[in-house]
Parts: sequence; C-alpha cells; structure tokens
Amino acid sequence: MSTTVRDLPAQIDPPRKLWTRTEFDELSSSVFEGQRLELIEGELINKMGKKPPHWNSVAILRKWLCRVFGEDFVLQEVPIDVSPEDNPSSEPEPDLSVLKREMSHFTKASPQPADLHLVIEVADATLGFDLGTKARLYARAGIVEYWVLDVNGRRMIVHRDPGEGRYTSVVAYAADERVAPLAAPDSRLRVGGAFLD
Repeated sequence: MSTTVRDLPAQIDPPRKLWTRTEFDELSSSVFEGQRLELIEGELINKMGKKPPHWNSVAILRKWLCRVFGEDFVLQEVPIDVSPEDNPSSEPEPDLSVLKREMSHFTKASPQPADLHLVIEVADATLGFDLGTKARLYARAGIVEYWVLDVNGRRMIVHRDPGEGRYTSVVAYAADERVAPLAAPDSRLRVGGAFLD
C-alpha cells in the first residue's frame, strides 16, 4: 500500500569540486583542450556555442567601441582579473572590455579592474547569469561600468556605481534609446543599432 510522503529530507546538494585559477590553468591545456570554459566562483562554466544573433551583436559593438576608443583599447573574450577575494577562483572572459591603456601594456598579466573603462556581456541564453552572478562579480571588483546587451529583449542594461558588492544604478535602455559610456559621454550608441535585424 502506498503512502503520502509528508516529511521530505532537507535538500542538500552533493559536494562539488571548486576550482582555483591555478588548477584550471594547469588542466586547461590538456584536459579541456578545445572546450570553451570560463572559471566563475570556482565553477567551470561552459561558454555555450554562440548563435548568429550573439556574435553579430558582439561584432557590431566591437566595431563601434573601436571607433570610439581605438582598436588598441578594445578586447574581445580576454580574461580579466577581479577583486582580490574573487581572483583565486574566478577568471571571467567578458565578450568585450575597454581598456584605459593600450593592450600592449598587458603582455604578462590580465587587465585589473582599475585598468577597465567598461565591460560588456552579450546575453541570449545567459541573461540571468550575466545580470546576477557576473554583475555581482564585476561590482565587487569595482568595475565602474558594466553593460549587458539583452538580445531577446532588445535592450541594453547599464550597471554603474559599484558599491558593497552590487551596482547601485541599473538602468535598461530600449532599442530606440541611446546610451553613452561614462568614459566617452559624447559617443552615444543607439541600442537598436547593436542588432542586425
């Protein structure tokens, strides 16, 4: 005879192996060869295959950023450092980053948060992750400006004023609106221009 279960045990997740940057670097060249992985808060995140709307928007934004800041100041999918407490277990690779100094200054080390004007993620399937985990990671690092292009929502979500582990200003700009980076206030992007269709 079957009975109804009323007292469920507490939900306990199985233990996970959290990785450090050192461990990830040691293994990535052999074990993970060919896989696109990103280390975030000790976990290896599979950077899913990009679809045309994603890479089209990345290409459009990169071209615009190069016109505004110069080609030697714009990085695409290059690892950056974060806050000292997060750095041992996180090595994010934003879709785009804008440097304060030419990339030739970073031949031996990743850019630090203080080296960055702006970080951009283009989100289709990763919107919640980019607005949650990544935003908190970048805010803790003190990255002054973080943009998330919401491909499906056709909007740009602009994060500014990091403090106490979060961005205190988060504003969404619709496709017909314009937004300018803090570091280039006279260069305004029409959000809809970041999409091909």
